[in-house]
Parts: sequence; C-alpha cells; structure tokens
Amino acid sequence: MQLKLIRPTRRYADQVMRYKAEMHAANDSFDGCAGLEDVETFEEWADFEPRLRRRYGEGYVPSEVFLAVRREDDRLVGIIDYRHPLTPFLLRYGGNIGYSVLPSERRKGYAGEMLRLLLPVCREYGEERVLLTCDRDNEASRRTIVKNGGVLEDEVEDDVGLGRCGVIQRYWIAL
Repeated sequence: MQLKLIRPTRRYADQVMRYKAEMHAANDSFDGCAGLEDVETFEEWADFEPRLRRRYGEGYVPSEVFLAVRREDDRLVGIIDYRHPLTPFLLRYGGNIGYSVLPSERRKGYAGEMLRLLLPVCREYGEERVLLTCDRDNEASRRTIVKNGGVLEDEVEDDVGLGRCGVIQRYWIAL
C-alpha cells in the first residue's frame, strides 16, 4: 500500500491549504473535499459538521472525511469522504462517496487505492453496499469505480449541473 487514510489533523493544515490552491489553479472540481473550496483556513474547513449543516440545511448528512497521505513522504495526494445516509439528492446525483486527487498526483493509481481503503470503513458503519456516481465522460473515475467492484445501475440526467457532460452514471459497490 502506497497510501494511508487519516482523519484531518492540524499536522496537515498547510498541505490541505496547498491542496485547495492547486485544485483552484487547475480549475478542478473539489469532489469529496467537504467544501474545501468555500473556506479560507484549515480551522474553518476542519469544523465540518456546523459548517456543512449551515451550507446544506435539510439536505445535510454526516460525512467521514479522510486525507489520503502517501506513506513514503507523508504527502497529501487526495481527499475522500463517505456520506451517510443517502438523501434523495445523494441517491440520485452524489452517492455515498466522493473523492479527488491532486492534478499533479494523478495517473498513479491513488484514486483506486483511496476507494479500496475506504470501503471497509463503510462496512464498519453497517453499509451493505455504497453508491458512487461520476460524469459519464469521466473515464478515470469510471475505471476507478469499476476496478473496486462498481456495477452500473443507470444513468440520470444531470439537471443540477454537477458534471460537465450532462449525464451522471450511478454505480453500486457491494460490501
């Protein structure tokens, strides 16, 4: 294993904020980042529950957020979250799990490893299966999900503007 999943701690504060800067510079999506794009400081970001409850109101669900840290150099390469339970919105569009990998760290298998490491956590919370979604044109995400056992259930129109192509694929992974 190249990575470890850890809960966010102050030790990684600078790396989290550099993560935000790199994602912004690449004009990338902050999937699985628990609203990192909306904050100015690590402390503000790490105060997940009150901040996300305010942001999503009735649509808020608790989430478990993990940093994906490379073992060899303790470098943050990705962020992944597990949202539970599924709301109607998450069931249709967002799924249980969201993740992102730094643009400079892609094509190294990190997304697949992050997802593989998170699935036992979902099982510990009593899940028998989890839902992951991706834009139909996001071939890398599709491969990551399928590699971890994802089975395509269907495609739905992205009438909320989450993706780029207008169609969201919905995959279930049995635990």
